[in-house]
Amino acid sequence: MRHLALCGLIMLALAAQAETPAEAPAPSTLPPPVTDADFRLIEESRARLGQLLFHDKVISGNRTISCATCHHPRFGTSDGQSLALGEGGIGLGPDRVADPANMPEQRIPRNSPALWNLGAHEFIRMFHDGRLEKDSTRPSGLRTPLEDEMVAGFSSILSAQNMFPVLSPDEMAGHYDENEVSTAVRQGIITAPGGAWDKIAARVEAIPEYRALFDAAEPETRGRKLAFSDISNAIADFVAFEFRSDDSPFDAFLRGEGDLAPEARAGMALFYGKAGCADCHSGPFQTDHGFHAMGTPQLGPGKGERFERHQRDIGRMRVTNRPEDRYAFRTPSLRNVTLTAPYGHAGGHSDLGAFLRFHADPVAGLASYRRSAVLAPFKAEKPDWAVMEDAAEVAAIAGAVTRPPVALSESEFDQILAFLKALESPTAATGRLGIPARVPSGLPVDR
Repeated sequence: MRHLALCGLIMLALAAQAETPAEAPAPSTLPPPVTDADFRLIEESRARLGQLLFHDKVISGNRTISCATCHHPRFGTSDGQSLALGEGGIGLGPDRVADPANMPEQRIPRNSPALWNLGAHEFIRMFHDGRLEKDSTRPSGLRTPLEDEMVAGFSSILSAQNMFPVLSPDEMAGHYDENEVSTAVRQGIITAPGGAWDKIAARVEAIPEYRALFDAAEPETRGRKLAFSDISNAIADFVAFEFRSDDSPFDAFLRGEGDLAPEARAGMALFYGKAGCADCHSGPFQTDHGFHAMGTPQLGPGKGERFERHQRDIGRMRVTNRPEDRYAFRTPSLRNVTLTAPYGHAGGHSDLGAFLRFHADPVAGLASYRRSAVLAPFKAEKPDWAVMEDAAEVAAIAGAVTRPPVALSESEFDQILAFLKALESPTAATGRLGIPARVPSGLPVDR
């Protein structure tokens, strides 16, 4: 009997120990609260002008796609697909499919990134590979694929980033020779007078309502023709205003205005402690803005030139040409991450919990990976899963991973998920200005 009683006490003690939440991280390990000083502050009148342009399809080559098509508030400022169908797609979000009357040439090579907090000063690199970044040594102040062609007039790196998609045949410009914008892109006439950017600006200029709105909200544009950068600046102002995200339960906790639920608090302790998440997902927006090879699955057409037959995506190495950057991608911010599925640079995981478990041990995850992408039916020239069906390609992705695996229990993964849920902003999720009832071009608005 005594032996049984002793065993019972031991079992109770072990159970209590297992249920005890992880110790809270020391205050020095937590980021400081976010304040207005962290952001470019935007006048609402400028944001409202940008709201219309963000949702207006007039800036795409065939007038069929807006910025919101791939960065829609209903899908966490992404589009709910692993790899989007841009030009040649119809519908919205996970329901978007190929248009039988005008088929896409290929899927967009990378997952549509979320737009949260891009108006914050610390975001100085854009895109999954950081190919656009601030650089004070360049005449434009930016390192960009356009290099010396990059003209002045962009108010921020966000403004410069916003408008690269209009030059992509697969994203917004349209197939070659379909319209005056895509024709100019094909001819390599981008920033020169009469080039692709001028043609888009002329479309907006020709709409009297936009001209009046620019004159009112952007006085510096009065008395001259609109430039492409004026449009881009307005859209950047909207994105910075609309998608600022700093009123989550975690923000309230950092400001001393509330506590987290026990499960989320335990997840926070793991995130900033044992699990090592904050080694890369550091700072007030849970990103170090660096580049890391984390073995995420590669699917879709890959990132290469049109004439290249391979389908790999070597990430940051395409920018730096340094072997150590092979398969490294920018650390995403985790604000509202619970709203932005699928996950990974190519959207290889549709479930955040499954992605967390993969992320803890990417090498093992690659070996046991089961396809869970969200892909619209589309018979592409390059098969979607060619890389993951090539043992040598998968081995190369796994071989670039240097971070050691992290062992966590199922309950610990659940606690981290609870913490990530606490990064969700109710204001940002619904939007400050929302979707406009109409846009000045009269074109339909994606809802």
